[in-house]
Amino acid sequence: MTRSSLTREEVLETATSLVKQHGPAALTMRKLAAELGTAVTSIYWHVGNRESLLDALVERTVTEMGVIRPAGRTPVDRIVSVARGLRRELRERPHLIAMVHERGLTERMFLPAQQALVHEVHAAGLRGARAADAVRAVQFQIVGFVLVERSRERSPAQSPAEGELWDPPPGSAPDDPALSRALARPADPEKLFLLSVRALVTALLKTG
Repeated sequence: MTRSSLTREEVLETATSLVKQHGPAALTMRKLAAELGTAVTSIYWHVGNRESLLDALVERTVTEMGVIRPAGRTPVDRIVSVARGLRRELRERPHLIAMVHERGLTERMFLPAQQALVHEVHAAGLRGARAADAVRAVQFQIVGFVLVERSRERSPAQSPAEGELWDPPPGSAPDDPALSRALARPADPEKLFLLSVRALVTALLKTG
């Protein structure tokens, strides 16, 4: 049965869900209409053709990415909170971020997060080129970390596995047993992200 009513927001929400799960290639007007239980003509009425729909999804993503609010009592904590929020947003919508990038709107998408970082580095006493370098260093750290995470997640199973590489040869003992045991365990991306960002931000905010 075809639905008698439909809103533009419902169309965009369902289209967003399809792209998040399966990528832009999976978003066809027929598939979207089937998901919504309506006719294809109804989709066209609300959002236009597929290109117009993709443009609307890109604009929606840019708007959503703008809502990142710092939290914490110290400048380091507040900047780290922005970094955590941006990483989370990037990880939650990789296909949508790719669409934004393809349409040349990446810098505009990152602008609200940059503005939040600028406010925090100013509050910490940085100005001028040094403040700009700090903002970009944090941004590059976030994006680079996410790219490495996604690369590791998509990589084939390794043989030998990382843990096996750190097993000591038979009859020998490692120089640093605790290190070997730690490196043999799976990496904790969240812990590593916080460790690296906090160390970077702390170093950037030093006044010497």
